[in-house]
Amino acid sequence: MGRVTFEGFPVAALDFYDDLEVDNTKSFWEAHKHIYKESVHAPMKALTDELAEEFGTAKIFRPYRDVRFSKDKLPYKTHQGAFVAVAPQTGYYVEVSPRGIRTGGGCYWFEPPRLAAFRDAIVHDHYGADLEKRLAVAEKKGYEVTGDRLKTAPRGIDKNHPKIELLRYKSIHLGRTIGFEPIIHTPDLVGEVKKDWRAVRPLVEWIAEHAVA
Repeated sequence: MGRVTFEGFPVAALDFYDDLEVDNTKSFWEAHKHIYKESVHAPMKALTDELAEEFGTAKIFRPYRDVRFSKDKLPYKTHQGAFVAVAPQTGYYVEVSPRGIRTGGGCYWFEPPRLAAFRDAIVHDHYGADLEKRLAVAEKKGYEVTGDRLKTAPRGIDKNHPKIELLRYKSIHLGRTIGFEPIIHTPDLVGEVKKDWRAVRPLVEWIAEHAVA
């Protein structure tokens, strides 16, 4: 079979997750699994297939939560994400949820050796300034810098270090919420996600180059 053309996420995809947040049970899932397959998974596969030539093949995450070590035993994720890996835990992301569409890119978790390399690059005169510039350019375009952060300074780092705000990050990404804009229901969403991923690419490439164990 040939590649399916992306036509947009139907309203049924958002309605499915609205209902799943209210009734996150196996009985609901089994009764509505066909909606997930047709209105969520299939469009996400079509979207990421159209992005693959420029960005690479995406992994579409499983809808089932791993509850083995979690106090929250709800069995199903209330969003569908897809991720294109560029480096370990680093790449591009797109998600559909009850809040619509969100895009982004960066690193969602640094292993300890890579976290050390990330911080070493930040304190480097050239590399750290380059990262600050890349983030500033993206923020001016409307992208938000987020990630897990320490409340205090990392061990061995002066709390008054000029780059302390960056050094507190344990993960870092840029993102933008498209939400319920009409474009999410149309083929034009492909171009919108491309624009977003291109905008966050400087951060993704910086991490891939400098946060190396």
